[in-house]
Amino acid sequence: MSETTEPQATEPQTAEPQTTEPQTIEDIILNHDRRGISALRPHLPEDFCTQAARHALANPGTVIIATGFYILASDAAETDGPPGAIAIGNALSSLGNTVAYATDAPMTSIIGDWLDKQDSPRRMLHYAMTDNEVFNERHTADIVAAHNPTLVIAIERCAPDAEGVYRNMRGEDISPQTGRIDGLFGLGIPSIGIGDGGNEIGMGNLADAIREAEQLPDSPAVTTCDHLIAASTSNWGGYGLVAAMSLEVGRNLLPDIATDTACIRYLVDCGAVSGVSGVRDFLVDEFTLAENAAVLQELHDYVNARLPDSPEDSPPDSPEE
Repeated sequence: MSETTEPQATEPQTAEPQTTEPQTIEDIILNHDRRGISALRPHLPEDFCTQAARHALANPGTVIIATGFYILASDAAETDGPPGAIAIGNALSSLGNTVAYATDAPMTSIIGDWLDKQDSPRRMLHYAMTDNEVFNERHTADIVAAHNPTLVIAIERCAPDAEGVYRNMRGEDISPQTGRIDGLFGLGIPSIGIGDGGNEIGMGNLADAIREAEQLPDSPAVTTCDHLIAASTSNWGGYGLVAAMSLEVGRNLLPDIATDTACIRYLVDCGAVSGVSGVRDFLVDEFTLAENAAVLQELHDYVNARLPDSPEDSPPDSPEE
């Protein structure tokens, strides 16, 4: 226990009145940036979430959402990505879209089982981990032919660099552990990419800016998308997209905090880890459940304050750290 001293009396000072711009969705999801992704903010539209939301709503039908990122140090998938993917999928499903999730092992079964637990349709598109180009191209072509997607979305999904190597945030090669889902992008299908590190699908839009950013990869992903969302964690980027869609349709589509927290806990119970440290704990890129819930609550508050006749949300019980 540290010692304390009595505070010293000081003369009162008159502070100059300050005016601050109200936060936007984009501000909220880029707050608490720990890895330098905010360096991309000047290179994106000011309302990049709103633009992406309008793009999603303008392309209704069958939506394929890609997620799942392998963590080499732990030989496991990470907790960032799937909760945001499911939040987006539930929002789009509630608007009448058919949603399928594209991923690889072990997330194919983990996400599928979670959807079963939530009584949601289990539409899983599994990608094998192989560098056989003929197989990968045929598999993607078969998926497109079978599902005729009107929109593809990637959230926290690794993409190759200019040399064709799939790298983690440390620059390590994770190609053998990564299914080639990025093949769904670049086919002319309307697309959205969500990422937090510069090595994900969609970050090819800003590859030059990523190379120049001090904390971001020297070998960024080159796969592009129509609309890019950058966030401090990719889950928050997914929530930001849902928040922006909510304002467009006039209805709060965000996940409730208890369900989102339960999803993260479920992923960890199934073996998922924090993407930054590789630790198997109730963390998302080292953010605690309480910190994650606070950001989601901010988005709820932002949306509800702007919806007509929206009931006040009572603050949720804080999740355990």
